[in-house]
Amino acid sequence: MSRRARVTPAEAGLPAGGPRRRTPGLRREEVAVLAGVGVSWYQWLEQGRDISVSPQVLDAVARVLRLNGTERRHLYLLAGLNPPVPEVASVDRDMCDGLRRLIDAWMPYPAHIMDAYYNCVLYNDAAAVVLGMRPEAQQNCLVEFFTEPLFRSRVTNWEENARKVVAQFRAASSARPDDEGFQAVLAEVSAVSEDFTALWEQRDIEDAGQIRKELDHPLVGLLVVEATALKVPARPDLMIVLHTPLDEANTAAKLEWLASPEGRRGAMYPVAG
Repeated sequence: MSRRARVTPAEAGLPAGGPRRRTPGLRREEVAVLAGVGVSWYQWLEQGRDISVSPQVLDAVARVLRLNGTERRHLYLLAGLNPPVPEVASVDRDMCDGLRRLIDAWMPYPAHIMDAYYNCVLYNDAAAVVLGMRPEAQQNCLVEFFTEPLFRSRVTNWEENARKVVAQFRAASSARPDDEGFQAVLAEVSAVSEDFTALWEQRDIEDAGQIRKELDHPLVGLLVVEATALKVPARPDLMIVLHTPLDEANTAAKLEWLASPEGRRGAMYPVAG
């Protein structure tokens, strides 16, 4: 009812004039006609009655009421249906400056941001020095995980993490089964990695969370970090990965040195990541 009151007849494409309205916004019968549903059914919907509701009808109502992506998902939840895949609102598309500040503030610890397909879109200086992220490298983190020889040689728990990485990518792709972007990444990595193909066929599935990484860095030796994947609700197409040093192998001090001017000069052989 509150969303109906926000929409003027002109915004809904209705002719001006007509009888005076006692309340602002659209009438129930107008919403029903514009959405292609019965007036009584729409009234029952507003009243929260136990009626059968389809996603197609909810989308029609959401269109008439000019709901944004968050409001549309909320409408699905109110109706007891699985909400649609989150979409990025136009006002939230220009968040990269703020996200850049976030990962830069994470220094001297590595941090990077991936899109839904695991393409790296932003990384801080520590990720470049410690994990070897650089413009000329393969920018898809899944493909690089299985194809970058240096990364595999330096990560001492690669096999353990490989299973988790594949299971997490399956969880992400299963939410959008018809997405050609996921299909393209799957085709690329399957063509070059038998290890990936074998793990993919196991059909394990796991939500993104935390992964322990043990890196044998050529300059400072063992680094033990915890990679935590975070999402910003306003940008569901992005995932922020923050690497936190664990209380092992003096990792925090080593990362601070690697991010220092002296450490940067000595980082001739970065670890890919």
